[in-house]
Amino acid sequence: MVLKQLNVVAKAMVADGKGILAADESSPTIKKRFDTIDTESTEESRRRYREMLITTPGVEKYIGGVIMYDETLRQATSDGVPFAKYMADLGMIPGIKVDMGAKPLAGFPGETITEGLDGLRGRLEEYYKLGARFAKWRAVITIGKGLPSEFCLQANAHALARYAALCQEANIVPIVEPEVLMDGDHSIGRCAEVTSAALQALFAELAAHKVALEGIILKPNMVISGTEASNRAGTQEVAEATLRCLKAHVPASVPGIAFLSGGQTAEEATEHLSLMNAAGDLPWELSFSYGRALQAPALDAWRGKEENYKAGQDALIKRAKLNSLAHLGKYDSSMEAAA
Repeated sequence: MVLKQLNVVAKAMVADGKGILAADESSPTIKKRFDTIDTESTEESRRRYREMLITTPGVEKYIGGVIMYDETLRQATSDGVPFAKYMADLGMIPGIKVDMGAKPLAGFPGETITEGLDGLRGRLEEYYKLGARFAKWRAVITIGKGLPSEFCLQANAHALARYAALCQEANIVPIVEPEVLMDGDHSIGRCAEVTSAALQALFAELAAHKVALEGIILKPNMVISGTEASNRAGTQEVAEATLRCLKAHVPASVPGIAFLSGGQTAEEATEHLSLMNAAGDLPWELSFSYGRALQAPALDAWRGKEENYKAGQDALIKRAKLNSLAHLGKYDSSMEAAA
């Protein structure tokens, strides 16, 4: 019965062209974003910014779920409606980031392990009571000289699987996010190798931990050249390489794959997603779980000023709509100006 409920929630998050808004930046990260628009990061400014995003008129047509930070899950609209209730009433599923961030992996210079498993069972119980129905945990994999090590891949896959098992025990859908970073000068081929290894390790650990794949969402990186690569792969090559990798490693029982944008521009992330969906014949929903690629235009339009509140919402709805079209394989770059 629990598995059936998890499957229903997982499917709803990415159904009908919808995707997931990642609005779960930690306080230090949101401060960096606010610094770029000369806005002080206070509890109220953060609340108001998240309210702008969540209450954008019509956003529920394109967004099936919202990942929140602990602080945000406990906040409410200006009218006093808890964010989780506001979303649920519109059919958007409230979610929560539960990891405590990537920390240096002892004995393995340049590599990280994500912390946050201690006390997670109790936190998940509380988050469920606060209205969260899915969670997110991000592992960070770096490509570099001799990196990643096999141990780093295994350690992070193990942590993701332990987290996922605890989530399902709490009747919460886990988003599992093994992010292979774009940072570096590596080729698209090297990214494909590392992403394949990360996914292979992840699904082996999920099986070992008896995680029901029908009740998860996978949040992977796209297979893409490093940001500093001298000859970066084009959009069609990225789409084809990513699909090859996913088809080889992701079982059809996974209901949805929701990509992270990982440093791509808003337009790049949308175009890559659309090209993949246009290829057709996919065993899972191929969607988006973007942070910056959805929020950056809205943040820039708002700039911390009340008079720009609607402009911020207009910028968000534009990107949400275009990414929804990409989920359906119907996006074209000419729509950027029209939207």
